[in-house]
Amino acid sequence: MTAKLFFGALIKFSLGVALVGLLVFLPAGTLGFTNGWVFMGALFTPMFIAGIVMMLKNPALLKSRLSAKEKESEQSLVVKLSGLMFFAGFIVAGLDFRFGWSALPKGVVIGGVVVFLAAYLLYAEVLRENTYLSRTIQVQENQRVIDSGLYSVVRHPMYLATIFLFLAMPLILGSIYSFIIFLSYPVLIAKRIKNEEAVLEKELQGYSEYKQKVKYRMIPFIW
Repeated sequence: MTAKLFFGALIKFSLGVALVGLLVFLPAGTLGFTNGWVFMGALFTPMFIAGIVMMLKNPALLKSRLSAKEKESEQSLVVKLSGLMFFAGFIVAGLDFRFGWSALPKGVVIGGVVVFLAAYLLYAEVLRENTYLSRTIQVQENQRVIDSGLYSVVRHPMYLATIFLFLAMPLILGSIYSFIIFLSYPVLIAKRIKNEEAVLEKELQGYSEYKQKVKYRMIPFIW
């Protein structure tokens, strides 16, 4: 563990909290947006805990997760479109609360929190199984194909986890209009996976054989 990595992670975490807070509460016009606080807690509490665990157990993984500069042009486009989705989704959720466009039942909001936390646990398990995961598409030195655990069922369990995570976000925020915006995420992920697999087949030894062994990308028996 290095001081540079620690402070870099802390700064990025703090900026993330500030940015999401502004995107949610500023359009809402009030700090009394209860769903916004529930969302902030559900999002950043496990994120902070996961960061501490990675810092202590696997700082190299934390460093790779903090890297966000995408080299692949197609992936860069997906990242930019995803960022636009988040900006629009959070802003619309705040405006939805402010002007009362829609209101989801409390049971849906609670269900969203449950799904979100369960998906975060799934995400954490994927990180435990595959320490080569980074936020960008790249093949690392001495990287090998992971084909055990969740990776023996589907080829991209991390993306499956993020779909549940991101589709739960607007439900926690209580906005059906924000949910409609976030429905674009599975489409973006499908595009990302197509390009990622092309890169892995070309650069990661054994990945073509792995694709033959594990047939499904994210959803068993469907896709």
